[in-house]
Amino acid sequence: MKHSSVARAGAWSLLAGVVLLIGGRSLAREMAVPLPDPKLDQAAVSGEQTAVFAGGCFWGVEAVFRHVKGVRSAVSGYAGGTTVAPSYEDVSSGSTGHAETVSVRYDPTQVSYAQLLKVFMSVAHNPTELNRQGPDHGTQYRSAIFYTNAEQQKVAAAYITQLNDSHVFASPVVTQLVPYKAFYPAESYHQDYLAHHPDNPYVAYNDLPKLDELKRLFPERYRP
Repeated sequence: MKHSSVARAGAWSLLAGVVLLIGGRSLAREMAVPLPDPKLDQAAVSGEQTAVFAGGCFWGVEAVFRHVKGVRSAVSGYAGGTTVAPSYEDVSSGSTGHAETVSVRYDPTQVSYAQLLKVFMSVAHNPTELNRQGPDHGTQYRSAIFYTNAEQQKVAAAYITQLNDSHVFASPVVTQLVPYKAFYPAESYHQDYLAHHPDNPYVAYNDLPKLDELKRLFPERYRP
């Protein structure tokens, strides 16, 4: 589904009215699934590290990581394709190969890579949806982990296997595990979108509940 910020807001204004008419919470997002801790993690390192995730519309994914203790920054952008420095319209067309992506800079002494993976897989998005996420459809909304080194690849692969073997989800995890090549920051109006537009119906329905789930499942990691 190709969308613009205006079109997405308009469509979800209509849905918001439907929700109110039929009882408010009856169309609410499903609650996040509690997941086991990863059995494998990166070795202790010093200095800021980068984790790169794609999981549907980047507004909500970025917002979740901005509220995780130990995360220094979360930037919305594009990764995984071939077009250099694409625009939002380019990526929304589905022709660039890029996915809406979030680059997370974090302090590994406060939060580990495996812990970020757990947040990503549980509350930031649904890793069992193929080439879609909620109302958004297309490869630009795929679930992907862009590993920046061999150790991240090993930790992420082990956690995907662990989740599938435990059958914690009703369907298999379809998250792609691919090497990081390039990340292009999105336009400025996309950055910290949830904080600037909390009343946007799309955000209120799809993204704000993710923060509620972060607080519920990770109270020790949640940062207001």
